[in-house]
Parts: sequence; structure tokens; C-alpha cells
Amino acid sequence: MSCCLLDFGRVQELRQVRDFLFQKHNNAGPEEEKTRAENELTWDDSDWGSWENPDGKEDGAQAEEEEQQQTAPWLQNCVMSLSPCSDLLVIAREHKATFLSAKWRTDESGQEEMTLSVTWSGTLSAEEGECICSVICIPLASQKRSSTGRPDWTCVVVGFSSGYVRFYTESGVLLLAQLLHEDPVLQLKCRTYEIPRHSGVTEQHEELSILYPAALVTIDGFSLFQSLRACRNQVARAAAAGSDVIQPPPLAYKKWGLQDMDTITDHSSIGITTLSVFDQMKNASMLGGFHASVKGSPPAMSQYITVGGGPYTGFYYAIEGSSQPLLSHVALAVASKLTSALFSAASGWLGWKSKNEEESVQKQKPKVEPATALPVRFGLPDSRRHGESICLSPCNTMAGVTDDFGRVTLLDVARGIAIRMWKGYRDAQLGWVQVSEARGERDLATSPSMPRRHAQFLVIYAPRRGILEVWGTQHGPRVGAFTVGKHCRLLYAGHRLMGVNSVTSQGWQIHTQQVCLFDPVNGALRAVTIPFHLALSDKKSERAKDMHLLRRLTTLLRSREVEPGQTYLINIHDRPCIYMKHLQSLLSNKNAPVSCLTNVTRALLASLKEQDPEAVDESLLQFCSSQLKLLQLYTDVQLLHTPDTSPTEPEHPSFSGIEEDLARVGPVLQRYTEMNSRPCVSFAQDSSGPLPVRTFLSQLEWVNGELRVIKQPDTDWTQLGSFLFWGCLSGQSPLQRVCETLQESGISPQQLLSLLLSVWLNKEKDVLKYSDAVSHLGTLLSTLSSMKGAVDESWDGQCVSPWWQQVRTACVQSESAAAALLAALVAHRVAKNAITRLGESKFQEEWECVSLELEQWVVCIKQLEDVLALQTLLCLPSPQGSTGGAVTRCSVKTLLESGRGGVADCVSKLIFRQGVSPDLLRDILQRRGENEPLQQGGEEKLEELLECVCQRFPDSLSPDVLFAHCSWENVVQWNKDPEVGQYLEWSVEFLKMISNPHIQFGVSAMMWQTFIVKRFSAAAFLMEKVGKAPKDRLCRRDVGMGDAAVRSFLSSSVQLLQALMEADSAVEQVSAPDVCVEEVWGGAEGPVSIMELALDQRSVHYPLVQHHCVLASLLHAAMTFSLRLKPLSLFDSKGKNAFFRDLSSIQLLPSGDMDHNLVAVRQEFLMNVLTGWVKVLAESEENGVKHSSTEDMWPSVCMELSSILQVNTDILRRHLVCELYNQGLDLRAEEVMMEVQDKDVLGSQLLVLTGQRLAFSLLHSQSQTKPNMELLARLPPTLCTWLKAMDPSELRCPSAPLSQSSRLINKVIEMLPENHGQYSLALHLLEAVDSLHEEP
Repeated sequence: MSCCLLDFGRVQELRQVRDFLFQKHNNAGPEEEKTRAENELTWDDSDWGSWENPDGKEDGAQAEEEEQQQTAPWLQNCVMSLSPCSDLLVIAREHKATFLSAKWRTDESGQEEMTLSVTWSGTLSAEEGECICSVICIPLASQKRSSTGRPDWTCVVVGFSSGYVRFYTESGVLLLAQLLHEDPVLQLKCRTYEIPRHSGVTEQHEELSILYPAALVTIDGFSLFQSLRACRNQVARAAAAGSDVIQPPPLAYKKWGLQDMDTITDHSSIGITTLSVFDQMKNASMLGGFHASVKGSPPAMSQYITVGGGPYTGFYYAIEGSSQPLLSHVALAVASKLTSALFSAASGWLGWKSKNEEESVQKQKPKVEPATALPVRFGLPDSRRHGESICLSPCNTMAGVTDDFGRVTLLDVARGIAIRMWKGYRDAQLGWVQVSEARGERDLATSPSMPRRHAQFLVIYAPRRGILEVWGTQHGPRVGAFTVGKHCRLLYAGHRLMGVNSVTSQGWQIHTQQVCLFDPVNGALRAVTIPFHLALSDKKSERAKDMHLLRRLTTLLRSREVEPGQTYLINIHDRPCIYMKHLQSLLSNKNAPVSCLTNVTRALLASLKEQDPEAVDESLLQFCSSQLKLLQLYTDVQLLHTPDTSPTEPEHPSFSGIEEDLARVGPVLQRYTEMNSRPCVSFAQDSSGPLPVRTFLSQLEWVNGELRVIKQPDTDWTQLGSFLFWGCLSGQSPLQRVCETLQESGISPQQLLSLLLSVWLNKEKDVLKYSDAVSHLGTLLSTLSSMKGAVDESWDGQCVSPWWQQVRTACVQSESAAAALLAALVAHRVAKNAITRLGESKFQEEWECVSLELEQWVVCIKQLEDVLALQTLLCLPSPQGSTGGAVTRCSVKTLLESGRGGVADCVSKLIFRQGVSPDLLRDILQRRGENEPLQQGGEEKLEELLECVCQRFPDSLSPDVLFAHCSWENVVQWNKDPEVGQYLEWSVEFLKMISNPHIQFGVSAMMWQTFIVKRFSAAAFLMEKVGKAPKDRLCRRDVGMGDAAVRSFLSSSVQLLQALMEADSAVEQVSAPDVCVEEVWGGAEGPVSIMELALDQRSVHYPLVQHHCVLASLLHAAMTFSLRLKPLSLFDSKGKNAFFRDLSSIQLLPSGDMDHNLVAVRQEFLMNVLTGWVKVLAESEENGVKHSSTEDMWPSVCMELSSILQVNTDILRRHLVCELYNQGLDLRAEEVMMEVQDKDVLGSQLLVLTGQRLAFSLLHSQSQTKPNMELLARLPPTLCTWLKAMDPSELRCPSAPLSQSSRLINKVIEMLPENHGQYSLALHLLEAVDSLHEEP
């Protein structure tokens, strides 16, 4: 593997860019210049051909001039800069610039390709006569946490001949401009953060450096990063608002006056360096003489290197802490306050400068800070040599310098000496490539904490010769050379992303191009790729040749021409170290045929054996020998599975008793097959094709002369097992010959048994299709068990055999219930026959087959039959649109590990997924054992399968256990989706169906504590805060559900607390039940079941539960009728403190007589509840809607609450009677009237209501008739005055029939005693009503 030059992008519209930058200045007027400038920004590239011949005709001289202009090296006269992320390219000349941004497009072959196209172009110069001298693109890192290392945006920094440095966005928007020095800008360079390779490397700070002919300006990277981000945000806000951009404050910077050099052309900022103690003493002695004093610690210094003339190279050191502070002309102006002009200049960016002042300041040049003198420490003097450019290596240890003599000099930055020189590179362009060592064998031999090695390569482009060379440093050879064009440009940024530090770069993958070659002929951008191993030795490196040979072999294998690989591989005799990699590459090739692999391996093994045994690597010899044996085994087995005309083997007789076992499990097996016969998704790579030889080789290995299957956690043995045994199971291959071949191969019987069971258990659907597969499995098990080493010879049948225990373990762990049961039945019969033969050999007389091994099989088969029935039920398809997840797969192992409630938990999940209501499940369980199936098809199937499972699990699926698990499953699903209130309602209904109070009490207590109390308290506090029934938005924010769901939730909470109180009252009357499971499942161990948790619950404090039930009822009433209520305000301090405590704790509850004001508030709320219920009742009857039992329960609820809240119940009844009469519901009012105790007060109240009805009929009715007027005139004056004082507007149903009013006044007369003050008024009222009723 060698260096390569790869295209990674292409620049489009190059001719358009050239025409724009080298546009001829003709004598055009102002209007034409303006139109041309607009066209430059909005190019139309629809007709490029017209540019070559704009007038449609040209003479020969013009065409020749055009051709010369195209071939001229125009790019060498431009200033260029490519972003390190390769997403922005800037080309500038004189006062114009073009920005090209990266885009992705699909080429003709369908591959994605990166192209750079023009996104902006225009004039950047702002002052008369200034031109662009230097350009640099600095990508700024994103500050978002989700960033992975891509830049947020790229800033374009441009230096001008006037001394200005301006900062632009990718779209050409000016962000910041500042005059740092009144000389042309020579170079712009940037240093960004690099992760230190080891602890001895000083962490460098980010910095932007600007070189002038006699000065160097440095700007701190952190402050620059923050200023640019702020300017960009301010420009964006100003553009969005349509306002003017406020002039930002100037940048803070350091300015050094570089002394003792005649001319300076380029520079490099090395960063902060610290000298060793020896170098410090040496420098002090050289500068200060013998008596010079030395500081205690070496100072930190910023090092700068310049190139030019007199001396050829200069080294400058600025001691940190002793230099000038960060200065700016605004800071000096504010500090000195000498001139008003500067003060007004500062006021501009503060935002309070007038427009006139603004114009005058723009015309006035800003003040330039003086430079701090910095003398040269030392240099490389060469009076005739003049340096042209300097390029610093990424590790800051070396630098390449070009000069006017055509030499390239390599400098040691730390020592300040030239260590190497190349000649013959006139006008050379330099770049660096840093390559990291890949993680490999070296990491295993060294400490894991050892840093990775890095190699530095110097890239030199010689345009005079048109060659690009790569050299290893410091004294390495030339490792690569490429012939390229003579007009290319080598683009080397020398920096990466700005704004990165040791914290933000964690986990980032910053991908930047180090060196890029731009070819203007075709616009290609090429990157240099260098492998690390080229830095290890010279061009005769054996490893480099080996890697190259491996690359050639890989290319050969990809071309599918594998046959020549034999000659190619065997001819390499002198490099045994690479044999292993070559052979592994060949054996892992998916296109290589087995014959070729066998020939190559056999020839290589023979070649190794012919060599000197001491010179041959023993591991390589063993590897070739083992791989050859594996290839031979693969060939033999493949031949056995190939259909041929050889005579078939005689069929083996079926095992005794297997037909009886199959007949017993046949019905359940048939139902299971029907449930699993639905079509499913399959993939092409999962199709049953021949096993690739590379897969076969990767799953087998030779260890100490024995062939073993490689055991890995994620390895699937099904494919290998299918290759070995599926032909035998399907009856297509000879059983005995396959087994003999496998036995001769050296694979242990235990691993063959594992492979056989793997294919049998994982291909369940295919197994059930073949009727003879069971008998073939029996033959294979019998043959494998008779192999040497399968069953221990000392086994006597009275102990557990490891061989058969392996079969049981595989069946118990498998989720393929049918295949596992069939395998267990077959293995049981084979084991029984073996035990029988063993007993007959020991005892000549008749021997009864009883052993511990058979008892283990009986238990295993019973468990597998139970799992098959359960899995058949769980495979029942869910109704469309139901929730609850995918079908649960279970095995004997999972049920044993799920504890005593594992079966009930699986069934309850199925019941929830099927959407079975509590009443339907109760009916199904009641009909169990009776031949009364449901009429619906789906429910009939469910009932049939559920009955079968319940018969097999009579203890684990008893009604109370099943109801408890169903209740818990529904409340769990409700907690996941509280908007579906039906889940919680069904959960409470299932809870009420539990007959045992101990279970009911425990489940209800756990539901309250786990799921209900948190949301319940949130609803109470929310209502207390808003003082009324909250709206939907507030409910979702605080309670986590909508207002309709909150109403359902509070209703279910009331029922839950009532069920808890009822169960708590009945606990002492019934003994606690035992948690029982079936005998074969007695070894279940795992999580504690719901039943066990319920029976372990502590008793509750009944008054505290009742206290919460009262609050729940109040909340439910307020939400149902949208009433204003602060629920906690209805209780005193004791009652408030007792809420939401643990129900088993003893709390101090209210006792004795309550405050009258509090009772009055309670009474008012209950009366409002009754009023709301009457209104709902009237609306339902008016609309003809039938009332539900839950709606009619509110009067009784209010009466119960009144007794607890110390509210007079009779007052509530009288209020209810009046409300019912007020609503015109006289019949319901008469029913409630019978329970009223104080008839006198009720009579007086109803008398007023009757007067309001009569007043409406006589005085306020729109159809007032003459008889009514005459009747009103005949009334006694007292009655007439009383009627006129009545207000019928208080009646919600004023137009009640007169017959009802007459019946009402009779009831009033019956209730009032004769000595009552209003008795006579009632009599007169009765006469008036009767008279009015008698009128036609």
C-alpha cells in the first residue's frame, strides 16, 4: 500500500470566475458600470457558448488571443484559500473576489460527487486604490451539544494593501473591519486548537496572526471567536428587522514591531514554548554575560519565525506577561479623554451617534496603535539568500522554507537550525500531512495507555517541473511522486476549526483535508493519502512490499478471478510472515470455489513441508493443515447431501410408544400449528441456500487435534446445523453415512448433539411440515447416543445422565414449543429404550423400567405440554387496532424464572391485548367445564384455548389470581396512557370481582400507592389552586391527562377507595389464602408475584381511607358538574395534613363539632352538586336520553357525604325537593319529599314556589286571557299583593301544568298545620289555582 492522489471534489464555473476576475476595463459609462456590477452578482450560465463568441463572429486574431488567455497561468496571479473542511473556496484578485461553496450532486454513473460552485462574487475593496493581498478561510465550530464536529459557518478574513483586515460571511456580508497597521498586509495565518498527543506537549491557544512588512499583529482566538459570532448574530437581526447595522467595537490585539531584519515576506506563529533550565542558563549567559542573573523558573514565551532577507530566517521570542497589554484605539480614547473626535467615534457603536457625525468619522482615518519593539533573538544569516515562504508542520516541531535559489530547507523549530535541504524546487509550494498509526498489533504488545505514534510528511509541489512529491521527515526518503500540471496550486490551510477546546471536542470526529492540490485545467481537487508504514523504514521495506502484495491479492479476489491465486500465492517463498494474511484473505473470499481453496491450501502445505523445518513457522503449518481438513470435511458432507442414484438405506423401525405420545398431544399440536401458519416476512439472505464455505470455516476450529465448534455469544449455529443435519431430517440424505463422516472428522458427540438440536428447534415451521421428521430425529439421536464418548459407560440409569440432560436443557430453553415437545418425546423414548436394554443386560429376568432419569423426562414433558398449550393461547391474533405489544414467546425456562405469577402474567397480558371486558371474562370462567360456548367465532376460539390452559394450570390461573393479574395489567397500561380511562375503569371492575378480601385488599392498596395517589394529589392541588374545575390545558400540564380523562380518573379513584374499605372490613372474617402452583412448576423462582405482594400488604387505617374517599368524591363532583371549589378548604388543618399520607399510618383526623363557617361552605357545595345533578337530569329527560345508574347515584352520594361532613341531611333533602319542583320534575320531588323530616319549613318553601308558578300564569304570561284578568280581580287583596311580589324568573320551568301546581298546593296544605301563619294564604292560593284550572 503506497501513496495515492485521490479526487474528492471538483470546482465548476472556472471560466466564469476567470472572466470575472480578469475583466477588461472598457470605457463604459456610470449606468453601464452599475448594470455590469449587478450582472456580476447574478450570473446567467444558461448560454456559456456565447461568451466565446459574443458577437456571433470573430476574426483569427481575436480567437488566438482568447486561446492564449485561457492557457495562461492566470491562477498564479490570484490569491486563494480553501477552508480546512473543503466546503468553501475563495479566489481573489486586486479588488474582486469570488466565493465558491460545496454542493453534492449525482454524476452520470449515479455516484455522489462534491462540487464547488459560485455562491457570491463582487468587490471587497472599500478604500480607493486598495487591493486584496491575503485571504484565509476559518471555519467556526458549532456550540450546540448535538454537534459532531462539522463547522457552524465559515468566516473569510481578507487583508488589504491599505492595512485593513476585514471579516466576511460565506455570502459576502461584512461583519467587521479594522485598521491594524498602515502598511500592506503580507500574510494571514491562523493557529487552532490541537489535542496534545502526550502530557509533555503544551496546550496551545488559538490565534490569528497578521504580518505587515515591519510589524506582526496577533489576535486571541477566543475573543475573535466570540466577536465574530456576536457580529454575525447582530447582522442577522438587523437584516430581519430592516434596520442599520451598528458598528461593532474593534478587536483587542497585540502588535509587535519586528526589528533587525531587512525584509520580511512570511512568518509562522509557533505558540507558547517553555525552555529547559539548561537552555535558559545558556541564553542568559549569551545575552547577559558571565554575571547574568537567572530566574527561578523558565518564563513562557511566544515564538515567531519570519523569513525574508538579512537574516534569511529570524527567530523572535515574546516573553508572556512582560509585553504590552491588549490595546485598541477605543480603550485609549475612553481612558485619556483627550479628543472629542475619538470619543464620538466610540459613541457610534454605543448607538447614540448622529448621521452627520457618522459621515465625518468615516472620512477620518482611525488611530493606529504603535507597535512594541521586538528584537530578533537569532537567525540563519545568508546574505545572498532570500526567503519566500514558510510552512509550519502540524506538530509545531518543523517548518519548511522556500527561497529564491530554488531550495527547500527543513528547519528544527525548537533548536533553530536547518536539518535538511532539497534543491531544484524553484517557486515551490509546501504542505504537510500528519498520519496517525492505526490500532493494531503494537497496541497488544505495549501499554494501552501509550499514545499513538504520528508521522510527518512534507509535500512539495514543483510547478516548473509539474511534479508533486512526498518526503518522509526528518531524514526519510521520497515515498511518493505524482506527475501533475504546471499550473496547479497546492492549498494547505495549516489550521482546523476555531472555537474548539479540550471539553467541546470530546466525542467529535473532526474531518479536515490537510493538503489539497487544485488543478485549474479540469477543476479537480485532489487529496494526498499516505499510509503510516511508509514512515517506518526506507523504500526497500519488507512490510511495504508485503502490504502491496496483499493489496494485489485483494484486488484479484474482488475481480472474481480466483484460480490464478494459487500460482500467485505459492510463488511467494521468501515471506512466510505474510502467508497467514494471504491465506486468510483467500479463505474468507465469498466468490472462491471450494476446489480452488482446497488446491491452494494443499499446495501451500506441500510447499511448507518441503522447506527446512526450522525455518517454517509452526503456527502457519498447523493453520494450513487444519484448514485443509475442514475443507475436506466440507466437501465430503456436501457430496453426501447431493441427490444421487445410490440405493437408499432401509428405514429404521419407529420407537415403541411414540405414536401414543403423538396421539395424546395431537389436538394441542394441531391448534398450535394453525395459530403459527400465518404468513410472515422473510428476507432473501435468510433463504435456505447452501452454506458458504467461509461461514463453515469461521465456525469450526482445530484445538489440540480435536475439531470444535467456535462458541461465541452472538453465534447462530442454525446455519451450520442445517448444513450437517437438515438433509437427514428431511429424508434426503443417508443418515448412517453422514453420522459416520461426522464421527470420523473428530467432532465430539456433544457438539453434534447441540448442532442437531439447534437446527431442530430453530426450524420449527419446516419440521412440522415433514411427517417423517420425528422418526428421522429419533434415528439420529439413537445413532449419536451410541457414539463413543456420548453416554458415560458408568451410567446405570439411577442417576441423571449429562448427555440426556443436555437435550432437556435445550428443550427447556427453547421458545419453539412444538419442536421442543417433539424433541423431548423422541429423546424420552430413546433414553427409555437405552435404560431398558441396560437393565436387561444386568438382570436376565424381567426388569421394571424405573429410574431417576425417566422421572426427569416425565416432569420435562409435562412442563413442555403445559407450555405448548399456553403458547397456543398467546399466539391468538390480536383484534385490529388493539394495543399491548407483540405476541409473547415463552419457554419452560422463562416461566420458571418468572416466579409463581409468570403464567397468570402472560395470560393477563393476552386478555388485555384481546380487549376482553371484565364481564366477558367472568362469564367465560363461570362456563368453564360446561358445554355452552359463545356464538361469536373469535370469542369462541378464545374461550376454548383459555379453558384448555386453565385446566393445565388450575392453581396458577384460579379466578381470583387471574382477576388480580388482569386488574394489575389494566392499571399498568392505564399508567402508560392515562387518556384511555377505560383501562382504569376495567381495572377497578376486575378488582371488584375478586372474591377473597385479602387479595382484593392487597391489590387495591398497591394500586393506590403505586399509580393513583400521585396523580390524585396533583388533581387536588390543581383544583385548590384555580378554585374551580380546571380546563383541559391545566389538567394536561399538572395531572398528565385531559379534563375528560380526569373525570373518569376521579370516578375510578372513588370506586377503588370504596373497594379498599369494603375489603378491609371483610379481612378479619376470612383467613388468608396460600399461593399455590402446580406440582411440576413448584421449582419456579423469580420475581415476587402480584399475589404474594398483595398478601404481604400492611393493614390500613380505615378512617384515613374514608377521609381520602370523601375528598375523591368532592373532586369528582366538582369535575362532573364544573363547580367552583377549593377542595382542601373544606377541611380544617388536621384534615389537610392527613391527606396523601400512607394509608397504613395513624394520622390525627378531625373530631368533634366542626366550625360553623366550614360547615356552611360544605353545605353550600353539596347543595350546588344537587342543583347541578337536577339540571343534568332535566336536560336528559328533555332530550329523551335514558339515565344511567351512575347518574342517579349523586343524591345518595351527597347524603352520605353530609353525614360525614356534619352537614344537616334534612336541609339537603329540602333543597333537592325545591330544585326538582323548580325544574318541573314534580314526580321525582314527591319521592324525595317523603324522606324530609321538617315538613313545616318545606311547606313554606314550596308555598313560595307555588306562588311563583301562579304569578307567572296570571301576571307574566304573554297569553293573558280575559277570564284570567277577571280571576285576578276577584282575588283577595292580600293574595293579589303577595302574588305581585313573587318573581317567576327564579323558576327554571315556570310553565308547569296547572294540574301539577294544584297537586303541589295540596301537598303544601297537608304539610302546613292549621295554626301556621301561611295556612290561610295556602287555602286562598288553592282556590285560585282551582278556579284557574276550571277555566276553559
